[in-house]
Amino acid sequence: MSSPSQSLAAMRAAAPLVHCITNYVAMNFQANVLLAAGAAPAMVHDPEESGEFAAIAPAVSVNIGTLSPRWVEGMLEAATVARKTNTPWVLDPVACFATELRREATVKLMKLGPSILRGNASEILAIARQDSAGSGVDAGDTVAAAEQAARKVARDAHCIVAVTGEIDFVTDGQKAVRISGGSPLMPQVTATGCSLSALCAAYAAAVEDRFAATVGALSHFAAAGEAAAAKVEGPGGFASAFLDALAAVTPETIGDDRVTPA
Repeated sequence: MSSPSQSLAAMRAAAPLVHCITNYVAMNFQANVLLAAGAAPAMVHDPEESGEFAAIAPAVSVNIGTLSPRWVEGMLEAATVARKTNTPWVLDPVACFATELRREATVKLMKLGPSILRGNASEILAIARQDSAGSGVDAGDTVAAAEQAARKVARDAHCIVAVTGEIDFVTDGQKAVRISGGSPLMPQVTATGCSLSALCAAYAAAVEDRFAATVGALSHFAAAGEAAAAKVEGPGGFASAFLDALAAVTPETIGDDRVTPA
């Protein structure tokens, strides 16, 4: 498996275009995160073009944060094409436990075989059909409480599962790692998690090993979060400092040692 530093170098060299179907709240910040990290965003959600665009994009990121039936149609079109073309695609199942529309959309998207599933602990527990304490879009469960559920989902869905929180957990159903770093300020900035899912897609476009790609993306975020938090006093300053820090992270500073076996 390539290290986070090797994966970062590969992602920056490729500068991949990521086809993002995301929510209204996240669009601007998510696009800026991809640009700062070294990738490129395209926000294309309408079913009239989402399938066609997915056919030319090196990676696809699907986020169900603000759903409507037409947006779901666009997500399914993009994911279907990505599956047919073996294009890596990431699913971010925002608050998938909250409403029937979200539950149904998540089931349909999971059947299309995401390469990477990135969510908080409550979302992963819900996908594993286990009780969760999520409220709205926020996790009510710890990452540790969702680790076994993540392993099960990864095995059943044949995908990489990333559970993000204070200490991130990544598994392919067999091997697993934990990733330390980041900052408590990160959950106080809207769309941070949504943007991380898109960055996972960017790494997957450049790194064939999707486990390594996911670990690389999460390590990049963790390093940038640490660096940004050291320079600011609160969430307002953190948002802009975080973009600067994403751009400033290098293979030498990403911190391969933040990744430990689980």
